[in-house]
Amino acid sequence: MTLPRLLVLTDRRQCQRPLVDTVAAAVQGGARGVVLREKDLPLDERLRLAERLRAVLDPVEGLLVLAGAVPGAAAVHLAAADRLPDERPALVGRSCHDVAQVLAASEEGCDYVTVSPVFLTASKPGYGPALGLDGLAGLVRAAPGLPLVALGGIDPHTAAACRAAGAAAVAVMGAVMRAEHPDREVARLIAALDGDCGPVREGDCGPLPGGSRRPVARGDDGGRPGTTKAQVEDLGLAAGSLRSCSGGRI
Repeated sequence: MTLPRLLVLTDRRQCQRPLVDTVAAAVQGGARGVVLREKDLPLDERLRLAERLRAVLDPVEGLLVLAGAVPGAAAVHLAAADRLPDERPALVGRSCHDVAQVLAASEEGCDYVTVSPVFLTASKPGYGPALGLDGLAGLVRAAPGLPLVALGGIDPHTAAACRAAGAAAVAVMGAVMRAEHPDREVARLIAALDGDCGPVREGDCGPLPGGSRRPVARGDDGGRPGTTKAQVEDLGLAAGSLRSCSGGRI
């Protein structure tokens, strides 16, 4: 299985339309990876919902990941405290929030991890403090060979900066779920990942709730992500001696 550079996480309570329609619009905009959350639903109802989302993703060879240790699922995304399923799925991701969790996920052989919150987020305001680009780059250095997916406050202005900081991909929930036109929001994110939103430089920041700041894109020299490489090189966080996954590694 290949990890798309953009993962869309679901939350039907934030949608302006039925969840399946929201995901279909996101896929129309270019999304090729979806993490089905909705963990409050009964398992049988959730599995029926998964089948409907597969019908949307299969024609574009997209990836559907189920949150939690769902029996028989080919791809799962585990919470930080979840145990690995007894029968290992083909793809295993895990949510992480600090270096200890990232190192543990690498040691247990996860195929990827999400790290959050990179920036403050309206979807989960209780999580923090935000890692920022420096924190993200430090986690990348700590776990070489483990794909890290940046999550939390990701938008078209910050997505390219996260990739430049070393993230293998970015993940978005509220920005797509709440969008009036999810297809347009996804298209803007993909354009940013393609480098069409201009470089993001340290200090080019706009305000976030609570007084934190995040980078804002500027498009004055060709549209390539321009900063964070030096930040990555300057970080002093030593990389641990980690066991790389084999076989199932993305």
